[in-house]
Amino acid sequence: MMRRFSEIPWRTNLLVNSYRSLTTSCAPLISEETPPTETQSSSLINPQNEILTDSFNRFHDYLRISLTEKCNLRCQYCMPAEGVDLTPNSNLLTQNEIIRLGGIFVNSGVTKIRLTGGEPSIRKDLEEICFNLSNLKGLKTLAMTTNGLVLARKLPKLKEYGLNALNISLDTLVPAKFEFMTRRKGLERVLDSIYTALDLGFDPVKVNCVVMRGMNDDEICDFVDLTRDKNINVRFIEFMPFDGNVWNVKKLVSYAEILDKVRQKYKDVKRLKDHPSDTAKNYKIEGHIGNISFITSMTDHFCAGCTRLRLLADGNFKVCLFGPSEVSLREPIRAGIDDVGLKQIIGAAVKRKKAKHAGMFDIAKTTNRPMVHIGG
Repeated sequence: MMRRFSEIPWRTNLLVNSYRSLTTSCAPLISEETPPTETQSSSLINPQNEILTDSFNRFHDYLRISLTEKCNLRCQYCMPAEGVDLTPNSNLLTQNEIIRLGGIFVNSGVTKIRLTGGEPSIRKDLEEICFNLSNLKGLKTLAMTTNGLVLARKLPKLKEYGLNALNISLDTLVPAKFEFMTRRKGLERVLDSIYTALDLGFDPVKVNCVVMRGMNDDEICDFVDLTRDKNINVRFIEFMPFDGNVWNVKKLVSYAEILDKVRQKYKDVKRLKDHPSDTAKNYKIEGHIGNISFITSMTDHFCAGCTRLRLLADGNFKVCLFGPSEVSLREPIRAGIDDVGLKQIIGAAVKRKKAKHAGMFDIAKTTNRPMVHIGG
């Protein structure tokens, strides 16, 4: 029952040279190459994890792995109404390939892995993936971003198998609007997953909310109220352009506008100190157990402190969310490359990462994949 909120072997050198030609600019239309002013450069970078350090001295310790392109929702900001073409199963990473690549990244310095999709919770071997990744020596955080639709019954076992951080996507608290925005029913099940996560001790439970004008911008304070007596971190996300989501700047509700609405209702809204690599701007409201955050990719980018890399479900490696360039890791694996060769491919891609991504209007005109392919 739902509980309410009110309550074939390739020679390594030949392979690396081949893949370097594919690892081109990882963000479109960048006019400035100025090194970031605030990064993790204060951290000691040893030779072992140098492959994850880009030309601007940003060390990447965070890997997002998409486990599937399939999803049980059809959110309007994520994919077109008709859905998207899916990669054949034979071209998706197997569990063993995921664990091998995860191990290479952790051995190179990654301390946090986030599982994404599509919807990761619909992958049948999710528990085994969590168990094997969580046992990688050096990994501190194993997180997952999910829509929560089928999460509640799976969450106890996932936590037992090493999942220790959780983001649940939810863009409305109104049942009819949920069905319109996701093209599916299920708000009650998502809310139940949030409560189950709280009961299991996830600290905090993060709720991701993409704010769109004329859609859910009238619910901003309703979401803030969720943080009053629960350890929930509501993360308001600016609407971002991806293939098929019909992005329009008129739908964008900026961080500044959202914060202004919050301050009109809540008088004591204090800015918290953010970690240099944090994507979020974090705030606390006096008297609230939880807090709120803002992901400001469109109006105030955080590229200078970016420490994130992405491994897509088809095995492509992507160093910037908004950059169209990708390099396959699946193909060399299946051709018999060793770990040293994979590290060289990864390092070459990381070194080509740009100082920052393009502005939102240029991003909107750049060919990229739908979000469901990239991984949320």
